[in-house]
Amino acid sequence: MPRPVVVAHHTRSGLAALNVVTAALQTDAATADVEVRFARDREELARELRSAAESGGVPVGAWSFYSPDFRTSAEDLSWVRGRAPGLHVAGGVHASAEPLATLRAGFDLVAIGEGEATAVGLLAALIAGRDPRSVPGLAHLRDGKLCSNGPGERRPLDDFPAFNARARKWNALEITRGCIYACSFCQTPFMFKARFRHRSIANVRAHVALMRRSGTVRYARFLTPTCLSYGSADRSMNLDAVEDLLAAVRDELPHGRIYFGTFPSECRPEHVTPEALRVLRKYVDNRQLVIGGQSGSDRVLAAMHRGHSVEDVRRAVRACIEAGFVPDVDFLLGLPGETPEDRALSVAFAREIVDLGARIHGHSFMPLPGTPLADARPEQIEEPARAALLRLESQGKMHGQWLAHRRIAQDLVALRSSRDTG
Repeated sequence: MPRPVVVAHHTRSGLAALNVVTAALQTDAATADVEVRFARDREELARELRSAAESGGVPVGAWSFYSPDFRTSAEDLSWVRGRAPGLHVAGGVHASAEPLATLRAGFDLVAIGEGEATAVGLLAALIAGRDPRSVPGLAHLRDGKLCSNGPGERRPLDDFPAFNARARKWNALEITRGCIYACSFCQTPFMFKARFRHRSIANVRAHVALMRRSGTVRYARFLTPTCLSYGSADRSMNLDAVEDLLAAVRDELPHGRIYFGTFPSECRPEHVTPEALRVLRKYVDNRQLVIGGQSGSDRVLAAMHRGHSVEDVRRAVRACIEAGFVPDVDFLLGLPGETPEDRALSVAFAREIVDLGARIHGHSFMPLPGTPLADARPEQIEEPARAALLRLESQGKMHGQWLAHRRIAQDLVALRSSRDTG
């Protein structure tokens, strides 16, 4: 029976997810022998799919992308389909939130929710010659209608690798999945549920040891929606767990670098206390901390269910400066219901904390599928707020893709309109 060959579309926002999913395949007894290849662009994807078919294999294209990359991914899929055979499977936050639109874009199957167990089930079905459309966690089209087997199985993070060591595909270590805060603009809690699941310290340490022994990785980064929530099940901090984690990583990387509380994670402002900062100073190498501030308006923060105040952000910035860190504060403008007065408060607050020593990371609201605000429209960022933000950028006090986010938001609104009328 022909064996499946998985070719991962290893580009842009899907890199880490595809590393994890392919590693799950290669470490499960049922799928450990599946050949996995990685394609850096659509041209290489088409070549590898053709090569797999010509060698007698069953070519399977694996895709994962965020909502802002959906349009580009759909265009790449159309291009590849005209040049190579293959069964194309899409997963990730966008496919999970918009399975029907994703299938109508040309994908054969969509993995809904967490993908590790679903990927193993899919490839095991192909190996056995069974119809993969019956696998839990997958959705497909039947006569133009969505047929779903429900979301994929949620398992402890320790059950699956955090990167693909066999292929030497390294990425930030996911130490927490899900988020109890459920901010209304964020896909994370609605993809993975509004609760925390943490990777164990022993498991993290084993991963860091693998990276060190590879001889090519000399630093560790961490993927988590709120880094100082590690080890906690609620809004409280467990600083003993955070310190035990960082101490274990430092023990494995005595001469390496540890980046914690910076991209691709952040610190909630109410967690940035002198006590927490003393723990971080003891172990981490980054001297910048990403803080999720989002707005200078308490009214907007409450409407978005942020769970903190403007004063919390102000205290966090001051504590960072006193501890020797540079706070990089996220601001999210154009949120639904945000008024010009709210934006004026945000601009004034941004100037205030810049004068204290912070840097602003600017974002614009995007109506992400799967969130409570998926059907909302962004508010316009009018003058003088726009001019003030551009002035902060020109002074080197603000950075970020907030202007590009405005264009992406319009694409997402157009996508929603085509879905509603299609």
